[in-house]
Amino acid sequence: MISTIDIGRRYLDAWNARDAERLSASFAEGGTYQDPTTGGPLGASALAQYAAGLWSAFPDLAFVDGGIRECGPGRMVLPWTLRGTNRGSLHGLPPTGATIALPGVDLIQVSDTGVIRVEGFFDRVTLMEQLGAQVIVQPQEVGPMRFGTCVQVRSNAERDPGAVALTIIQAGSDEEVQRIRETSRRIMLEVAAMPGFLSLQAAVVGRRLTTVTLWETPEAARQIMREPIHKAASAGMFGGGVGTAFHSSTWLPQRLGELWVRCLDCGALRDVRKAADCKCGAARREQPAFW
Repeated sequence: MISTIDIGRRYLDAWNARDAERLSASFAEGGTYQDPTTGGPLGASALAQYAAGLWSAFPDLAFVDGGIRECGPGRMVLPWTLRGTNRGSLHGLPPTGATIALPGVDLIQVSDTGVIRVEGFFDRVTLMEQLGAQVIVQPQEVGPMRFGTCVQVRSNAERDPGAVALTIIQAGSDEEVQRIRETSRRIMLEVAAMPGFLSLQAAVVGRRLTTVTLWETPEAARQIMREPIHKAASAGMFGGGVGTAFHSSTWLPQRLGELWVRCLDCGALRDVRKAADCKCGAARREQPAFW
């Protein structure tokens, strides 16, 4: 008869072999796995897909056994340290190239036929910090205010904007939000290299995604329509059922006000659209993007 510890090691070895078939086979029929990021228990088949995502994000993923031990009939505790380098997307985030050493523990229940239940525990904040990601704690909603995240892309151009492109997408699910964000990041990289691009702000609040992009001219703004990634994204919305609502438009500035910048040497304000250098003679510093 295979021992409790042997079943636990078979489960761990499957993870370290990065073998989805072996991982699924280490579970008894009806067995489940869950950790702080799964959103609930996963069956063996769903776990194989989840594990494949981790192996894609960390091709060298390995769990270092911290001393597996029994804690009762058919039960064991497996402390571990997850090691690996982030080479692929994780939960929709672009890879950072960071190497992690994340401590955690699994509580494992087994039977003679395999693993019945795994409950994994680790600190998600520690994981994000080790990846070099920002960790922001904020409410989702307070009164009329809803909270989210934002990203900025800017060029080095200091020219005035001649067109403002606005795109709003309402996603149908949290999973769809992540898929749209991944596509949007690829589009942002293309946009940043286009002639006439000035700056971009993209925000996600709940399932609503909003992008505001500044261009030198309306003609420059239309470049994105010819790019393959943007065409594929549009086809997904119009023919693939992506999103529950969306809007896109280009706005022309009616009035451009002053762009006030304070001199760090003398404290004076100047409109850098009219005077790039301060009257005090201070060395010119990097100017902010117009938007």
